[in-house]
Amino acid sequence: MSETPDLDTLKQAISQRVEWDDSLQQALELAAHAEPPPKCKPGALDAVARLVDFEVDRDTVLATLLSDKGLQKQLSDEDIRQQFGEQVFQLSRGVITLNSMQDCNEESFRTPEQAEKLRRLLMAIIKDVRVMLIKLCYRISRMHRLKYCSYEERRCIARETLDIYAPLANRLGIGKLKWEMEDLAFRSLDPLNFKRIAKLLEERRADREKFIEQFTGELKDLIGKQKIKAEVSGRVKHIVSIWRKMQRKNLEFHELFDVRAVRLLVDSVADCYAVLGIVHTHWHSIPKEFDDYIANPKDNGYQSLHTAVVAEGGKVVEVQIRTHEMHQKSEFGVAAHWRYKEGVSLDQRMEKSISVMRDLLEGPEEAATDALSGFTTELSTERVYVFSPKGQVVDLPAGATPLDFAYSIHSQVGHRCRGAKVNGRIVNLTYPLQTGEEVEILTAREGGPSRDWMNKNLGYLKSASNRAKVRNWFNHLDLEQNIMDGKAIFEREMNKYNFHEIDLAKILEHFKRDDQDQLFADLGRGMITAAQVVGFLQHEQSKHELDPFKKVKKTVKSDQRNKDEIVIHGVGNLLTQFAKCCKPLPGDDVIGFITKGSGVTVHKCDCSNILSLPQDQRARLIEVEWGRGDDSMFQAEIKLTAYDRTGLLRDISGVLANEKINLLNINSTTDPKEMMVISRLIIEVRSVDQLILMIDKLTQIPNVQSVERSH
Repeated sequence: MSETPDLDTLKQAISQRVEWDDSLQQALELAAHAEPPPKCKPGALDAVARLVDFEVDRDTVLATLLSDKGLQKQLSDEDIRQQFGEQVFQLSRGVITLNSMQDCNEESFRTPEQAEKLRRLLMAIIKDVRVMLIKLCYRISRMHRLKYCSYEERRCIARETLDIYAPLANRLGIGKLKWEMEDLAFRSLDPLNFKRIAKLLEERRADREKFIEQFTGELKDLIGKQKIKAEVSGRVKHIVSIWRKMQRKNLEFHELFDVRAVRLLVDSVADCYAVLGIVHTHWHSIPKEFDDYIANPKDNGYQSLHTAVVAEGGKVVEVQIRTHEMHQKSEFGVAAHWRYKEGVSLDQRMEKSISVMRDLLEGPEEAATDALSGFTTELSTERVYVFSPKGQVVDLPAGATPLDFAYSIHSQVGHRCRGAKVNGRIVNLTYPLQTGEEVEILTAREGGPSRDWMNKNLGYLKSASNRAKVRNWFNHLDLEQNIMDGKAIFEREMNKYNFHEIDLAKILEHFKRDDQDQLFADLGRGMITAAQVVGFLQHEQSKHELDPFKKVKKTVKSDQRNKDEIVIHGVGNLLTQFAKCCKPLPGDDVIGFITKGSGVTVHKCDCSNILSLPQDQRARLIEVEWGRGDDSMFQAEIKLTAYDRTGLLRDISGVLANEKINLLNINSTTDPKEMMVISRLIIEVRSVDQLILMIDKLTQIPNVQSVERSH
């Protein structure tokens, strides 16, 4: 059926598969009146005409009708959900997603490896096997419309079909679609050889199929007389299979012995050889075409008996004989026929998904319905498949980031990466990629990676090998530069955490380094991280509060100290309170403001209210300092900005719990469009130093973009 079918004919064909109802009538009318696609592309009616050749359910037919591109402007997602149900909506969206992928990008199937990655990407995207079946029906319909395409487009679509969609149909066991797609693609790619082989067959396909039917009938009678149970099926080899075998074995057409083939499935190995004896006794065999793969299995474990006999009219028939167990192994196991034909390696996740899909297509309707309700392909849980801007498919581990993508393209692309776009939108380098997304890397002409990329906790690189590439880059820098970088990192961290009078000898001893240059060089290379150094210092400080590490604290004269948090210069004890506008913490530079009737309000020196205080009010400012209130807790507010993801709040809570920080309140707002979440946390801390440490810990949570103190 090469053109769009008549509506009455199509309705009748659908009615033979599923019970007709108002929803089917409505969907058929919508598809019939949708904006027609270009002549070289099929609409939903074309796909449904192909779909009804299979045992499909009502939801699959509805989803196909509603997946017409011309309907997308007329029907909203909510319309489909309300009128046809959630499952039909999900199926139709899945088909639209596959149909919207860029057609015929030759970068995606230029090499066998790229073609295999694209096939896996398609399998990983879908959540329901019926989506792929509908997509294949769209593709076969498009192949029948190639005559309306330009020469270049016709050849490109044919090549894509041959390399991508026909193997997918093969893996799903849909031989009818596979053979038809391959022959149609071959006719467009090599019309001269297609016509030559078609002519050499000398008879119409219907006549050849009739011959096979007669041969199998006679064979069944012979086997039945010997009381052997056997399943006998016949097939006529299609044109592409004939051409491939001629090319692979360098044979002429008259030298082929398997243009017509029959397969027998029996219960035992003894039955295999018994049936072989019957075949060789009744028909003349061709000795050189006999192969015993039962006694001598192939390297991949494949077992079967192959022979060829001369039947009525001098026509040669290939006969394959195997047990049901051998057949099951050859179809679904290590020796799967499709893998042998395509020459791709074993992938357990792909095997499991394909096995489930084929069970759905071949099993009884009840079993298929049960399986469909819980089917979700597992490919997407361990790998992601994304596109480059040129259409090349890149295979990455689940959780990979744009930076992982950049390093998978080339190490230099990774080193010079400064940003990334996903589906045209700028994202952070820690963004977790999803299957089917297009990734573009923004690079600088010069420069190198950041040392933060080596920190697994910061989430820049999922792959350990990519982190090793970054580490290797720093290892190759000049020693002097590494020492300078390491020293700068060391000094920055010491100032950040207020570590002074440090015993460097103990640090060298702990990290087993000979001198400080070696320590700074390894710190610069990333072989020692700043977090390791800070962790060691904090551990030592907890053991020896004063020696050998002394943390600088603001001091006041002994006669001014008391157990209060604030010491007020020049006066006795006064009622004090902390300003809510800037929320000062011990360690902040502070100043007091004498209020009318409420004592002294303590502000940070850089508080905006203090800086903007009118001149006539400045006389009420008074000098204050922090006292010894070591056990007092103070409220602090921090603002955390992050890319939204599952488990983010759990990770934040975990960090606070590990540091024994009390969380008083959290308020989060999410921007669905940008996938950003802004959380405001109110926590209790003892000092500004503890707050800085807390901010540093929260910054290291994956997907967190910034953490800052709110005033």
